[in-house]
Amino acid sequence: MAHNYNIATITTTVLLCFILTPSLAALVKEQPLVLKYHNGQLLKGKITVNLIWYGKFTPIQRSIIVDFINSLNPSRTTTSLWWSTISKYKGGASVLRVGTQTLLENYPLGKYLESRQVTALATSVNSVNSINILLTAKDVGVEGFCMSKCGTHGSTKAGRVSRSAYVWVGNSETQCAGQCAWPFHQPIYGPQTPPLVSPNGDVGVDGIIINLATLLANTVTNPFNNGYFQGTADAPLEAVSACVGMFGSGSYPGYPGRVLVDKVTGASYNALGINGRKYLLPAMWDPQSSACKTLV
Repeated sequence: MAHNYNIATITTTVLLCFILTPSLAALVKEQPLVLKYHNGQLLKGKITVNLIWYGKFTPIQRSIIVDFINSLNPSRTTTSLWWSTISKYKGGASVLRVGTQTLLENYPLGKYLESRQVTALATSVNSVNSINILLTAKDVGVEGFCMSKCGTHGSTKAGRVSRSAYVWVGNSETQCAGQCAWPFHQPIYGPQTPPLVSPNGDVGVDGIIINLATLLANTVTNPFNNGYFQGTADAPLEAVSACVGMFGSGSYPGYPGRVLVDKVTGASYNALGINGRKYLLPAMWDPQSSACKTLV
């Protein structure tokens, strides 16, 4: 079953910010957030991440995303620190390693993909203990993209016993950046406040990073629909989707919070990666504190 990272939740929170001012929001007592563990298998230990690039991505765009995944490995980067919260979930750490990369620059299935085609492409690479990531370029339409989701994660049967996990994320730059690349683009609803400057100078790719970070964390903690989540299995709140719209301290619906700003470029970020990369990463639910945790 595929889990949608629903943009409906994002747009709802954006709308709420214009109903609840910061002062009024502060009066609402925050309740503990609990994601129940449903006793299923999690993706722990060493995990291979296979990338499938559908459509045209520049070498720079690909390197930004690959560097992000490699930055999640144990290191001195704050991106790695963000990912280390995963080790607090049952089973310990999840160590990701980039495996194969498949370039499908000639759009073999056309420039519009149905959900079944997304699943077929995302599961076209077979390997043990892995996550396949399908990334679609900015000129590729996907069923449900921009209307109800920015990306999905799910699983399929891989033989009689094992199952294979996958993630799909689309580049929203020219289709719905206000929904799937916020806060680097003005929101669709409400007052059009200035967007943040994206840390890598590419609104579409920096939006992909936010959604990919969300879905990777959701995947390793709830890969087969019976891991950590709140709510129903077919519409769960998961490790990061339970913390949507939070990027820094003091965040409230429609305001990403206090983040770091590059003094030279003016770009907003909260995490450092390898090769001098900067990223803006969403809050993640911390099982020890039962709260959404941000880096800054």
